[in-house]
Amino acid sequence: MSFDFTLLIWLAIIAMVLQPLLMGRWFAVRRAQAIGAIDKAHGTRVITMIHRQEQRRLFGFSIARHIDLEDAQTIIAAIKETPDHVPIDLILHTPGGLVLAAMQIARAVEAHPAKVTVYVPVYAMSGGTLIALAADEIVLGEFSVLGPIDPQILGLPAASLVKARDSKPVSEVWDLTLVLADVSEKALAQVKQGAVELLTPRLDQAAAEAIADKLAGGHWTHDYALTATEAKSLGLPVKVGMPLEVMDLMKLYPQPVQQSGVEFLPLNIPQRRPRT
Repeated sequence: MSFDFTLLIWLAIIAMVLQPLLMGRWFAVRRAQAIGAIDKAHGTRVITMIHRQEQRRLFGFSIARHIDLEDAQTIIAAIKETPDHVPIDLILHTPGGLVLAAMQIARAVEAHPAKVTVYVPVYAMSGGTLIALAADEIVLGEFSVLGPIDPQILGLPAASLVKARDSKPVSEVWDLTLVLADVSEKALAQVKQGAVELLTPRLDQAAAEAIADKLAGGHWTHDYALTATEAKSLGLPVKVGMPLEVMDLMKLYPQPVQQSGVEFLPLNIPQRRPRT
């Protein structure tokens, strides 16, 4: 019987095509099991927003994953279908993204009647930090970081654009710079107002305004790593000590971007009562 090399080649091609799909399904099942285990151990509803940024190229094209409106729609739906008495554990790993989407998620977090805990295993920068401001408690690992929430206009820091405009007479400032600085002032005011709105249920107005100004006022570069110690000193409700089960869950999110995103388990009826 002759050996058909053509068939072998086709089988190899099929295996190459199916391998990523099968691996993706395998990871999805493992993640669902891990999320279910945390649900049971904590007596909470676990929702994850994991944006892996370490590998950002596919077929030679750069790919990035950020907080977007699809994330907002999915997470808000998950929060709204969670009964009022059930606490939520929101696991964040994100470089940030759209302010609009981050504020929508943050407002949904703040509106949930039961306790909401945000877990940051590695980092939650920019819009991720904005979401964390709405939580009752922020749990960081020993080396986890948050970041500033200062808005960026066309990739430039809004606070720096305003400073550049104000550093010379208006007659010497390019018209485009004037326009960008005007937009930047509005963006800075809006983000600070949003941060104060999220913080005031737990802090008085003066303390909330001070934190909002520090995080949104352009005092650091946008990629500044805000440690747990610094976050505590600002007055944020930070606790250090990442549960091992959360770190184990992170291992099930491989670096390729197509494995990233928002996940949670469907609710079971009847609902579990939270632990006291």
